[in-house]
Amino acid sequence: MGQTALAGGSPRTPASRALYSDLSYPQGLEELLSAPLPDLGTQRRHGWNPKDCSENIEVTEGGLCFERRPVAQSTDGVRGKRGYSRGLHAWEISWPLEQRGTHAVVGVATALAPLQADHYAALLGSNGESWGWDIGRGKLYHQTKGAEAPQYPAAPQGELLEVPERLLVVLDMEEGTLGYAVGGTYLGPAFRGLKGRTLYPAVSAVWGQCQ
Repeated sequence: MGQTALAGGSPRTPASRALYSDLSYPQGLEELLSAPLPDLGTQRRHGWNPKDCSENIEVTEGGLCFERRPVAQSTDGVRGKRGYSRGLHAWEISWPLEQRGTHAVVGVATALAPLQADHYAALLGSNGESWGWDIGRGKLYHQTKGAEAPQYPAAPQGELLEVPERLLVVLDMEEGTLGYAVGGTYLGPAFRGLKGRTLYPAVSAVWGQCQ
């Protein structure tokens, strides 16, 4: 996690700019992504927090990776070590397609968001303390459940984007937006109105032994 260059997407799932209506980069994003990668120590200081996760999550590699234990009927999450209230931030998530299961959600959360539920669900975004994109279903969650969840990105023909293994999360706390990029293409803001909060990178997962 941390500042990173845009990941190269899967060749079978192109994210064409022609499909999406709001592709304006947050101010400063191109400069941020063209900067040298942060050193390993910096990445770990901004990595996953072993003290702020579900009991079914094990954080490894100094915070660069986590593994969910295979516990039935449980959804489990983890927060990053650093929360952000100002500035522009981008971090890369690597999540293999075969390890996502039914609810693989990537986004941000406040320090108050729950990180475990005794059922399978899109935990991230299930209440007012978190915001998440289910990268398998293509749905956005913030105080949203089931059929109420909007599709992202909102392609004109309703196509579901197949999200490759690597994706970029883009949090702009100056504008109060959260967006995502895949295959070198920024997909536009997914959420707005985030100013005035302190938000941590977060994910929630249901697949046993996903990393």
